[in-house]
Order: sequence, then C-alpha cells, then structure tokens
Amino acid sequence: MDKVFFEKCVKQFDIRGSIVSIAAYGKGHINDTFLVRTIDNGTITKYIMQRVNSGVFKKPEQVISNIEKVTAFLKVRAGSEREVLSLIPTNDGKTFIKDSTGDVWRMYDFIDDSICLDIVENENDFYECAFAFGKFQRDLRDFPADTLYETIPNFHNTPVRFGAFLSAVAADKCGRAETVKKEIKFITERQDFYSVLIDAEKKGELPLRVTHNDTKSNNVMLDYKTRKALCVIDLDTVMPGYSVTDFGDAIRFGASTAAEDERDLDKVHFSIDLFKAYTKGYMAGCDGKLKDTEIMLLPEGAKMMTIECGMRFLADYLSGDTYFKINYHDHNLVRARAQLKLVSEMEEKWEEMKKVVKEYC
Repeated sequence: MDKVFFEKCVKQFDIRGSIVSIAAYGKGHINDTFLVRTIDNGTITKYIMQRVNSGVFKKPEQVISNIEKVTAFLKVRAGSEREVLSLIPTNDGKTFIKDSTGDVWRMYDFIDDSICLDIVENENDFYECAFAFGKFQRDLRDFPADTLYETIPNFHNTPVRFGAFLSAVAADKCGRAETVKKEIKFITERQDFYSVLIDAEKKGELPLRVTHNDTKSNNVMLDYKTRKALCVIDLDTVMPGYSVTDFGDAIRFGASTAAEDERDLDKVHFSIDLFKAYTKGYMAGCDGKLKDTEIMLLPEGAKMMTIECGMRFLADYLSGDTYFKINYHDHNLVRARAQLKLVSEMEEKWEEMKKVVKEYC
C-alpha cells in the first residue's frame, strides 16, 4: 500500500481530524474498500473509502450520481442517521474525487456498533435482512426510477447473460470447457426459462421499480446488540429493475446452508425454512406495496438469480477470471457449482416455494 497516495486521497474529503490509519477492509468482489480512522481532540472517527472499479462500472460518475439521489431521498424517511448511508463530501463540495490515474473514489461515514453477515446465523437474522430490503423497496416506491442511470446495462437481463455465457463457451479462451461439460449442459437445458420475467413485464404483471440488484445478506447492516436491521449498503447497482430479482438474489445467497464458494457440495442445500423466513420479512418490509402478480413470481426470481449467477461465475471461469476477484485458480468454478446445486434443489421444492408466497396474495 502506497501510504502517501492513500493519504492524499483521504485528505481531499471533508473529514474530521488527522489520519490515524488506512487499512484494507471487507471481502467485496468488485471495488477496493478501505477503513480510514481519524482522531480529533482524542475522539476517533471511522470512514469507509472506496475506489470504484472502472472496469466494471464504465461510467463511475453515474454510479455516484445514483447513490447521491437515492440516499438523499431515503434520508427524508429515515428515523436516524444509522438507517441510511451518508456520503462524505469532498473539500470542494462534490461527492467523489478522481486520483492521478483517473480512478474514482468516494467516502461514507462508518456505521458503528453494527455487523453484516456473510452467512446468516439464524432465521431471525435472515428475517431482518429481508425486512431491510423490503423497506428499501417500500421507501423508494415514489422515487422516479427513470431519473436513475443504468450503471451496468442488462445487469439482470438473463437472456442477455445467457447469450454472453454461450459466447464464453464457444470462445473457450482458457481451454476449460471440456472439463465443465456437465455444468454447461445444466445451464443450456434451462434456456426456455430465462425469458420468464421479461415476458411478465411485457404482459404488465411485473412493473419496473427502483431496485438494489445486489441483495446479499452482507449488504445489510444489523445493530450489533439488538440484531435489528439498520441500513442497506453497497448501492452501486441501484437502478430500475424488478422487485422479484432483488428478492431472488437474496434467496440464492442467504437461503443456502453454505458459503457462496463452498467446494463440498454435500454441504450446499437450499433451505425452505430460510426461504419462508425471508419471504415473511420481505413482505413485512414491503408493507403491501407489491402486486399479487409480483408476489407469485418471487420463486421465479429466486431461481432466475441463482442460475444467472451460476452462469456468470462459469462464464468468467471460462474467460480467464476477468470480472470476479478470485483467491485460487478454480474459485469461479467452485462458485458456479454451488449455485447450480441450489437451482436443482429449488426445482425439487418448487411447489412448496409457490405455496409459501401464495399466502401473501
């Protein structure tokens, strides 16, 4: 870490006190995140500083613009400062800086006495995460979605993702396709499913809303003592989308009995109990703001996001691991296999999933 470089970045923000330390923070796949500690008259203040990945977000200024608009809207509805992210302005009143290489940086207040969970520890934790994302949906129901930028075009357009997957298979840049024939077959066999949500939108059954688009449990801050939901974080992918894909991404990540990159597939299962807990919490958070046709598509959202994520992991593996950060050579393959295992178990429990959501119509 170039201490002088990072300190120069930090000092361009309107922080309190002098810098004590700057250290890498968190386990995010995309952006580079740092915990900044300052001191002022003996009081320590913490901030989160991030370098936006310009390889993923081609127009990072638009990412910041979306975050600025949404957080300003949510602050009016928040009960306390801990319930919404707060961007730290720069010394010249902006919400981001550009470093000497052209990279974009932003800074947030650190939310003290809070935790986020890579794997939910019990049904109550999952319920609270669900409530937070449901409330996020409810609080933004009157926000004009068309004023937001589409930060990653076709981010959850599964037919487009499938096309990209087929291209990665055909190109086979790293000569890996031969070793993953089973996984490729699993994904291609389900291609008729991939347009279900887009078709529902065309029929008027699935409205476009402001959505988070990365609703993992570790993107919700819980109060450390009460374990109640505080704040939804990681707003880079906030843009117009479907409520059911927000729901679905949370299920594929949080209703699994194992980590997203668990190698031992015997440990990877889809928990219908966690699905029930999340559905209950999400619907409580939404507070009746979803259409019945949306509610009945929640299982489709869960399956869609799980298989979409699986094909994205596998496509990245075939293409040489250029998108998701990896810790070992077949990390993306391990991730893909875990997602496909969850899809197969969702299919086995499909009628039960449908029965759960029908209670809320």
